[in-house]
Amino acid sequence: MSLAIQLGIIVGYLLLALVIGLLAYRLTDRTAEDFYLASRTVGTVVLLFTTFATLLSAFTFFAGPNMAYAWGPEWILVMGLMDGIIFAVLWYVVGYKQWLLGQRYDYVTLGEMLGDRFASSGLRGLVAGISLVWLFPYVMLQQVGAGTALEALTDGAVPYAMGAGLITLFMILYVVVAGFRGVAWTDTLQGAFMLLTTWLAFVWVLVAVGGLEAATGTLGDSPATAEFLALGSANYTPQWMLSTAITIGFGVAMFPQVNQRFFVAGSKRVVKRSFALWPILCVLLFVPSFLLGVWARGLGLEMGESGNILPVILNEYTPVWFAAVVIAGAMAAMMSSSDSMLLSGSSYFTRDLYRPFVEADLSDRREDLIARAGVVCFAVATFLASLYNPATLFELGDAAFGGFAQLALPVILALYWRRTTRSGLIAGIAGSQAFYLSSLFVPPLPGSYAGWTAGVVGMLLGAALTVTVSWATTSTVADRRSRYFDVSSDD
Repeated sequence: MSLAIQLGIIVGYLLLALVIGLLAYRLTDRTAEDFYLASRTVGTVVLLFTTFATLLSAFTFFAGPNMAYAWGPEWILVMGLMDGIIFAVLWYVVGYKQWLLGQRYDYVTLGEMLGDRFASSGLRGLVAGISLVWLFPYVMLQQVGAGTALEALTDGAVPYAMGAGLITLFMILYVVVAGFRGVAWTDTLQGAFMLLTTWLAFVWVLVAVGGLEAATGTLGDSPATAEFLALGSANYTPQWMLSTAITIGFGVAMFPQVNQRFFVAGSKRVVKRSFALWPILCVLLFVPSFLLGVWARGLGLEMGESGNILPVILNEYTPVWFAAVVIAGAMAAMMSSSDSMLLSGSSYFTRDLYRPFVEADLSDRREDLIARAGVVCFAVATFLASLYNPATLFELGDAAFGGFAQLALPVILALYWRRTTRSGLIAGIAGSQAFYLSSLFVPPLPGSYAGWTAGVVGMLLGAALTVTVSWATTSTVADRRSRYFDVSSDD
């Protein structure tokens, strides 16, 4: 009976998300711009929550509590405070400038903007190709999270492959049908639902265990757990904490599904309100979810075969139906990340790879159809890869964040430094990516340098290459440069 309740709640929620997507379909124009960007008419609440829900994924709901459980509560500082602030700043530095350019020149993707800035289809394809490479493991991470969550919640009655397949199916259905408008509407529901269920779980567990002292009282009883609570422990060196916060914060700004949201706001007021409110939302979600992982350690709970601590503490201290509701919230987080990734990945493929290199005179209607087919293909490919489950949730997410972070500094230079050249930007992007990939897959190369991760070192290398090569080369598109630096908030 409990299994039926659990599955009924989760499937019911997924069906509700699908219904919202179908309602959005009735307002969707059959154009590529509306499919990708909802015709650039998104308001503050929807923009804030769709960005919020898009970023809060299996990495947040499962990898985050797992990190707090294994290493200590400092993870709240890394994600809840530092990353909330770093991304808010980048939303203004990168996002507002992109919004201004998008309003004037109708850009849909980052590659399209950079390709036009430097008159280079090759650069456009390079940015799109790199983005799709790093997007793949992050979509896969959501499917891995869904499969492991349902398997743990139901004690194996729902196998891993079925859970991962279920979330993939629902994502395909409402993304293909409704596009960005449907994604944004469901994200708004899912963002609010995530906040509510996380705080309810936080309070419920706190009451069930007898208060804060009971939840954390045993953490310092032994040398091992005392180290767990020590700020700046061996697991959380200052270099590692700053490196992780920097790569995640800068990586987020380059995620296709986030970067495209820089183009969708209906007005400059929407953009400015959204990035100002962003850190508040981060703290409201990260603090309770990560503390649940910390409490599980103090209460002596074991991780279990699933490798995720959140379902364990929920099954231990909350009723069956409530645990299912919270896992539905986690599924919402995973769906709201994956649906946007699929949509953005599709736009990067159709606009930056297919249109420039395969069919230059692609009609708007045909592009719309190819984009929807691309969503299906990408989702199925990541699902098949997720069945092999090659790494932990943290490893998958961390690798993707670092890969996207390599794009950030060269892109910022291209937006603000007039002397940036096409050769300089390509050298900065390609060089940092080569360095970072080598640090992941070539064993003799170190993964850190004096405590700083290869992700941060690669970012600095990319900036240095962009500046050095730009100084040494001459721009061939001087006539295109001035218009990128003349846009202002008055445009």
